[in-house]
Formats: sequence, C-alpha cells, structure tokens
Amino acid sequence: MGLKTFKNGIHPYEGKELAKDSPITEVLPKGELVFPMSQHIGAPATPIVAVGDTVLKGQKIAEAGGFVSSPIYSSVSGTVKAIEPRRVAVGDMVNSIVIENDEAYTDIGGYAKVDDVTTLSKEEIINKVKEAGVVGMGGAGFPTHVKLSPKEPDKIEYIIANCAECEPYLTADYRRMIETPEELVGGMKIILQLFPNAKGVFGIENNKPDAIAKLKELIAGEERMEVCELLTKYPQGGERQLIYAVTGRAINSKMLPADAGCIVDNVETIIAVYHAVKNGQPVIKRVSTVTGDAIKNPSNFLYSMGTPYSQLIEAAGGFKSEPEKIISGGPMMGFAMFSLDIPTTKTSSSILCLSKDQVAAYTPIACINCGRCVEACPELLIPSRLAKFGKQGDMASFEAWHGLECIECGCCSFVCPSRRQVAQSIKTMKKLTLAEKRKQQK
Repeated sequence: MGLKTFKNGIHPYEGKELAKDSPITEVLPKGELVFPMSQHIGAPATPIVAVGDTVLKGQKIAEAGGFVSSPIYSSVSGTVKAIEPRRVAVGDMVNSIVIENDEAYTDIGGYAKVDDVTTLSKEEIINKVKEAGVVGMGGAGFPTHVKLSPKEPDKIEYIIANCAECEPYLTADYRRMIETPEELVGGMKIILQLFPNAKGVFGIENNKPDAIAKLKELIAGEERMEVCELLTKYPQGGERQLIYAVTGRAINSKMLPADAGCIVDNVETIIAVYHAVKNGQPVIKRVSTVTGDAIKNPSNFLYSMGTPYSQLIEAAGGFKSEPEKIISGGPMMGFAMFSLDIPTTKTSSSILCLSKDQVAAYTPIACINCGRCVEACPELLIPSRLAKFGKQGDMASFEAWHGLECIECGCCSFVCPSRRQVAQSIKTMKKLTLAEKRKQQK
C-alpha cells in the first residue's frame, strides 16, 4: 500500500538530524518558576493557593475555570512568591502563580494508581484525564477531557495518534516513540476503551522508519490498532490534513474532527493520558526539543513546567554563536521570542535558536501572480488574494473567499518568491474577522 498524504503542501529543510539522536534527559529547574493560568484554550484556571503558601510537587495550585478549562499543578516544592501577570511566549501578559523552588522536589504522593485500567468505567477515565490537567500538548492546548466527550461517542470510528511531527527541527515526539512507545500504545488502549466502534491509528511520516518498525512490532496482534505510513510533507501533522490522509474524509472550519468520526491527539498528549489514568499523575512534565544551528548541544529534555526557557538553553550547553532569531515552537508555526525569561507551559514543544534570521534578510517586493502560494496551500485557497483583502481591510471579501479556512501553516509565505508576508496578513485578518463575528453574536 502506498504512502498516504493530502493535497499540496511543501518540503522545507527538515533539520531533524541536529537533535534526533539525542536521548531524552531530565532537567531539574532552579530558582523561580512561573505557572501561567492560561495554558489551554478556554477559561483560565483559577488559583487556589495564596502568597506565602508552601506547596509540594504534584499539588494542585489552580482549578479549572469552567468545562472548557484545565487545572494546573506545581512541578516543584516551594513557596508561593506572587500571583501576578507575567509575560508568556506569545508576548501576552497572563495572570500567573510564581513559586520559589526549594530544590528539594518533595512530592505530594498518594497518586491513585490503577493495576488494571480495563476495570475503569468511561466516566472514571474521563474524570482522571480532566483532573490531571491533560490538554492538547502539540499546539493550541484544547482540554483533552472535552475532546474525549463528543456528543455521539458511538459514531467515533478513528482515534488518530498524530505521530507525524511535521514541523522542521522538532524531534521530541520521535524520541518518545523510540524510547517509551509502550506508554504511547498504553494511552491509545485507554482512549479506545471510551469508543467501542473505533480503530486506533498511529499516523507516522516515512522519515521515521525506526519508529514505524517499533510501533508495528508493539501492536502486532492488536486487532483495533494499526500504523499508517504517511508521506513526509508539511503540514502532514495538521489536524485536517492528517484526517484526510488517514481516512479520506475532509473537514472545514465549521466542523470538529468528531463530525468526521475522528478524534486526533498528539504523542505527548496520549502519553499524558496514560500517566493520568494508569498512574494517577498530573501533567507537570513534558518532553521538548532545544535545537538549531546556534545551540551547542541540540537535545531533547524532560522538563518541569514553569521552568524558564533560559534554563533549557543552559542545559543544552548554551549558544555556540549569538542567535539572530529564537522561536518558541517550530519555524513554520512557532512564535519569535524577544526574551528567554519566559516560562515553559504544557504546550511548549520546542525552542529553536537560529544563527541567521533568513526572513529579516529579505525585502518584500510586489506580488508577481506566480500562483506558487495556490499550489502550496493545503486548504486549496488563494492566499495572495486573501492577503490582499487583509491589507485592504475588506472583511466581506476575505470571508467570501474562504479566508476563515486558513490553518495558518505558513506554506504560502515559505514559497513566495517575492518574500511577501502572505501568511501574516491572512492571520491578522482572520483574527479581526472572527472578533467582529463574536461581537455581532453578542
């Protein structure tokens, strides 16, 4: 059977060779840790500790602020120093709990471990996932207990593990699949308990043949699981693109994956589900990649959330040359950072340090109507036209030309020979249009 994929897309430099062979090592944080209350889509968490309180590692410090929200736990033991707005990776000031780490890492303990997860009811599984603070750890941070509670669970036919890791440079999911694949398969088995009519599919790009072989070996004889080999192409890990590649079903911005009979979770999220249900552990750690040609020792770290990015850079040997650009996330969809004194969160998948800022080196010129952005767009849009509407502030035309279907992958800007900021113009206009629609609904 041939490799599965989606229409259009691009093939950027992968850069994975920098960190792919670096085993996961743990980094213990030092000093002050910051825990933003908005580490997920939905309502911010609500602090349940006060300044001066002593907290333990694994202790809940903020409860969910609603159904679409998620609790937050301390990843260290120490003292609550402040509850105040702090800067996060995207540049916003977010209300945060600041904890002075005592560096004893005293664990609260008493986690509710389960010997046989098959004895748990569906409600017990979802409550454990909710209570542990599991969110989508590959991108936007959508609370996982909400995703696992669709209106019609019997109509879910596919649980898709997003093992594509299509962003250049990122290798954290790859190391998870190589080093702890049993936890990934264990998490998939737990999720499949919720959906009796579903099949578990591990969608992996073919640039990870050893991970494909390892997972195939692990699930041999499992009737409800399979590995789907995907063509290495960006953005193969986009939710809509992954669903189309695996199932042939298409969804748009007005639909949820559940409308196509699918639920999609990434590797780190499924492993977090495993630890939440099997071991009763809250989300306080994750694996992240620290990489780029400006980093001395590109690495994959298991770190405690709240650790500042600067400490991860230090753990990777620091800079071998002063970077011109530092990105939180991958180069295609990540956020450029102006400071390393920023806390890591549940969704911090990578920090990328580049010796040259290739984007800043170019001066945009006029669109030459070459159509390359159209050929690259995975949503089959006309990005150059949408960017023009964005520049003109023409919301009606932007929406009429399906601008809200943009997934903000950046393919259009990447292929543009005129080096125009196509994706940025569309992204800004999309935000303004959605804000206007919300205003009208109110």
